[in-house]
Amino acid sequence: MQYFDVDILAVADELIEAYVEIFTAPPWEHRNAEATWAEFRQRLEADAHRPGFRAVLARSDKGTVDGFVTGWITQAPFRTDRAYAKVTTRLGAERVNELLVGTFEVDELGVRSHARSTGLGRRLLSALIDTAPGGRAWLLAWSGAHDTLAFYRRIGWQEPDPISGNETDIVVFLSPGWPGNSSVITG
Repeated sequence: MQYFDVDILAVADELIEAYVEIFTAPPWEHRNAEATWAEFRQRLEADAHRPGFRAVLARSDKGTVDGFVTGWITQAPFRTDRAYAKVTTRLGAERVNELLVGTFEVDELGVRSHARSTGLGRRLLSALIDTAPGGRAWLLAWSGAHDTLAFYRRIGWQEPDPISGNETDIVVFLSPGWPGNSSVITG
């Protein structure tokens, strides 16, 4: 495992190559590879400068990126771009501020198809969140990524209940090490 902060930009092309391969394959096959490359490069260049940004890469014996995970400390005010507005819709602004702001946000986790079912995803997540403030980390996933949702549930990540009637196409997960996890799940 290789650990990075803003220095991830020195290996950005390798990371982006893996990202595009992973996130243009099913269930994301509708995404255009060139547009995905450009969008993720732009995001990575900005995200690498976020407070608390960290990344972990796992390489194959040949030196290529087999998997990666990135994240940072969620800041106030809570963002409204990308899928963040759906998080607020799903949980409500008060719970978002209570549960997510100031905690470690896992932004991207990807494992190339040939490296899946090896425990790499779990190891990458653990390597990134082991130093999360107070053991608290969170992530969101698209509800259409059924294998991804099953993976997070299988390794102990838990979903806070959405506000009744405010379900969205994203699912929020809290890390297994979240203090008092069972009491925050139901709000």
